[in-house]
Amino acid sequence: MKATEFDAKFDAGKDVGADIDWSRARRPNDQVKRVNVDFPTWVVDGLDRQARHLGVTRQSLIKMWIAERLQ
Repeated sequence: MKATEFDAKFDAGKDVGADIDWSRARRPNDQVKRVNVDFPTWVVDGLDRQARHLGVTRQSLIKMWIAERLQ
């Protein structure tokens, strides 16, 4: 299928999922890179309280907050 045909099908609201080779799909900037950050105990305690309140892990909370700040 040519790109123009694909675009026309997509623009018409038709399902293009079967026309995509998902095995080769990649998400840009989705590589994981580990970082270490040292926090004072009072910060970790506050993070843990907030994480419990939201029902997420400390790591998830930190990731969410940093991602929100960077947007």
